[in-house]
Amino acid sequence: MAATHWLGLHELADCFVEAKELMIPLLASRTEADGDPYDILERAGLRERSDQIDSRAWDLNDIKPGKSAIYDAWIQYAREHPERVFI
Repeated sequence: MAATHWLGLHELADCFVEAKELMIPLLASRTEADGDPYDILERAGLRERSDQIDSRAWDLNDIKPGKSAIYDAWIQYAREHPERVFI
């Protein structure tokens, strides 16, 4: 999550933070019998909220075939700060 902030993708980083805050309490006591994370979200009544976070992140990432906001930002960051990327 910090990396997305470093890359200037603050809104996308916020999506990751929200997803983590949503999931950590649910997964803390998860057992195999509880099913997958989607089942857990559904039972907790949080599937719709999870889908909203996912949709917002995908929209921010502006996914197109062969494109990624994160990779594009990383390339720009690496060009601007090679001393931080290549040791």
